[in-house]
Amino acid sequence: MTKKWGLKDLLGLERLSPAQIEATLDQAASFKKSAPKGLLAGRAVAFLFTEASTRTRSSFEMAAKRLGAEVLSFSAAGSSLAKGETLLDTMLNLQAVGVTHFVVRHERSGALEALAPAVKASVINAGDGWHEHPTQALLDLMTLRERWGSFKGRRLVILGDIRHSRVARSNLFALKKLGAKVTFCGPTALVPDAFKELGATVEHDLEKALKDADAVNVLRLQLERMEQGFVSSLSDYALAYQLTTERADLMKPEALILHPGPVNRGVEISSEAADGPRSLILDQVANGVFARMAVLALCDAGRTHV
Repeated sequence: MTKKWGLKDLLGLERLSPAQIEATLDQAASFKKSAPKGLLAGRAVAFLFTEASTRTRSSFEMAAKRLGAEVLSFSAAGSSLAKGETLLDTMLNLQAVGVTHFVVRHERSGALEALAPAVKASVINAGDGWHEHPTQALLDLMTLRERWGSFKGRRLVILGDIRHSRVARSNLFALKKLGAKVTFCGPTALVPDAFKELGATVEHDLEKALKDADAVNVLRLQLERMEQGFVSSLSDYALAYQLTTERADLMKPEALILHPGPVNRGVEISSEAADGPRSLILDQVANGVFARMAVLALCDAGRTHV
């Protein structure tokens, strides 16, 4: 396993070096070609999700099983968490029965920062509040790198609900480190100018943002995280910011379309754009397994050498 990693946990991409990100992508590409069976035999992966998930959870479960690990599912509603037990105590008890990896999704940003150092098992962030979603960004980068080879000189637009998006943040952190330029685009309420401080260009005019871009990553409106009306209506949002094939044609001829899912067709993206020849949406889903296999394996190597 690569010496460039050296970590037992993956909590986010902001603090990773370019070499660590590239090492993960290299490992994922290697697993896609040929994954060694039984690499994580004798390991047990527990999934602690306090928010709903389809793609991330099923992808991680498939990744763990392909590497030979045992999988332990977990529901917060039916666990001791519902009786007042802390998440740390839950993790320590599961670690005591043999869990070696925790894949955690939590509604609170930064929830894993204090938990990871308190356990010997690897802790992998599967999305925490608005903070980060590192493995989603890694699979996005893997999918783009298969087409581009390098990110240097590329410009990618992230379109939609940036304010509430952990995916946007993780993608920005990683893409910047690998030499790409990132433009955040959406209405002012969802893409405040403060995001410039993170290193992104902010553009509220969709046509200007898409002009000559190399790719666009389309995000849904996270209505479940909106405590107030950030958009007047879904129809108004779609009129101004829906990615259609006509708008996609403003990008470079070979430009690509991504979407982390779930897709709300007819709102942030048209069906024609989502299903068209530029779209890599299902490639992203498929690559998610290999990216997460890489993270599980690298964290395991980091855990055993701490």
